[in-house]
Amino acid sequence: MNQLSRRTMLKAFAAAPAAGALIGMPGIARAAEFELKYGNNLPLTHPLNVRAQEAAERIARESNGRVSVQIFPNNQLGGDTDMLSQVRSGGITFFTPSALVIATLVPVAAINAVGFAFSDYGQVWAAMDGKLGAHVRGAISKVGLYAFEKMWDNGFRQMTSSGKPIESAADMNGLKIRVPVSPLSIAMFKALSAAPASLQFSEVYSSLQTRIVDAQENPLPIIQVAKLYEVQKYCALSNHIWDGFWFIANGRAWNGLPPDLQKIVAGAINDAGVAQREDIKALNLSVQKDLESKGLAFNRPNPDSFRAKLRDAGFYSEWKGRFGDEAWGLLEGAVGKLA
Repeated sequence: MNQLSRRTMLKAFAAAPAAGALIGMPGIARAAEFELKYGNNLPLTHPLNVRAQEAAERIARESNGRVSVQIFPNNQLGGDTDMLSQVRSGGITFFTPSALVIATLVPVAAINAVGFAFSDYGQVWAAMDGKLGAHVRGAISKVGLYAFEKMWDNGFRQMTSSGKPIESAADMNGLKIRVPVSPLSIAMFKALSAAPASLQFSEVYSSLQTRIVDAQENPLPIIQVAKLYEVQKYCALSNHIWDGFWFIANGRAWNGLPPDLQKIVAGAINDAGVAQREDIKALNLSVQKDLESKGLAFNRPNPDSFRAKLRDAGFYSEWKGRFGDEAWGLLEGAVGKLA
């Protein structure tokens, strides 16, 4: 296939509606020397898939068709646990688990979700693009997986409530709040003297509506999509947990790529990840304005009282012990003293 026809085909495909079982370049895929499958749990319209598609097109172009990346979005290959198993076995080449998902396999990967560790994105990227991220990637490599250098963004989690705004740690006392089934999250809210309840996400709206719980916490786009503003009055921009996606590859498949192709694939994926970060940042700003227009009142609590409460309750010292002195030292090197 000559370069002109390939470029024409790529443009035509990019302009076509994204549909079917996968995204990719079918014409190139048939002739590709390396056919790589990428599974994820997000819809086609999410910035992660938009940028991943751009990376796939760049990889096809820069490798002259030697590499094709086929993208299977929206849990088409199964849930997170299924895809984590598939990328380990080589059934798929790439997967983007959140840090909390891969932590079931590599416990230190959850360290970015320590409560009130990061105050802003500047601290997040300094840590995860720096020594802390390198430490976690090293741990991931020990289970037969390769983690690309740049994490992708899954956003900060914020707290909403119905009774009164959450302005300091004192407002958490006795608060019935829904949390995901995550030991780290449950431990954090218990240490804040709240009454966390682990409920499936499908139950959140009705539980808030019937006052089984009075509060919940999620990234802003989730609050918008689930229409939680209909059953909540206040949103504290607490940034209490940050989570991101590790873009991981099956170790054998990655090592089987020639160095020149590794450079092309890594360059495209890492650049796409950095662009996706900006997409999420912009998305959060637009979502906040939309939620404000729907009546949700926002405030920005100071993290100091929350950190002090967690410190006094022994939360930080407990998790320092779980993650280990080295990883914890790298976290504090980016965010300041916690434990």
